[in-house]
Amino acid sequence: MEMKSIAYAILAIFMVSIFLGCVSAPPETELKADGKSVYDFIIKENYKNWKKWPGTGEIYPKSTEKPSEPHGAFLTTYVNDDAFAAIEGKKGILPEESIIVKENYGPDKKLAAITVMYKEKGYDPAHNDWFWAKYQPDGTIDAEGKVEGCIDCHALPKDIFKDKTNDYVWSSDLR
Repeated sequence: MEMKSIAYAILAIFMVSIFLGCVSAPPETELKADGKSVYDFIIKENYKNWKKWPGTGEIYPKSTEKPSEPHGAFLTTYVNDDAFAAIEGKKGILPEESIIVKENYGPDKKLAAITVMYKEKGYDPAHNDWFWAKYQPDGTIDAEGKVEGCIDCHALPKDIFKDKTNDYVWSSDLR
């Protein structure tokens, strides 16, 4: 009988703790192709501590080889470890879970926008599974998803990189 009372007491404590929020499910940490999820992830991971795209540095001028540059007069481009290893290794295609974060600056070198490419397996196979997002400096989402303007422009590097698709990336030849 005493054992039954102890079990009821433990159950009661557990139920009260759930009700009070003392015991809760772990927060969702899985990154998914969604504007809010991607922004929250890059901020939580402090993308500014990631490596910069090889051969670039802080606030570099835009390339003059590209057609009209929608990203601004100056850029800083960060990549997560998976993307950096593939870029350095000239893998040709960036692996799933690759993230490229580009800070876009105006001629006055003031941050104008943050643009992100995130590769999620199965998201958009026709375009190498890239998810696209553009944020205002405060994190407000301006565009997200299968953004036609991003896809159309980023498909062009094959003309520059000798008919290679270059995985929808402009910054340098991935092969």
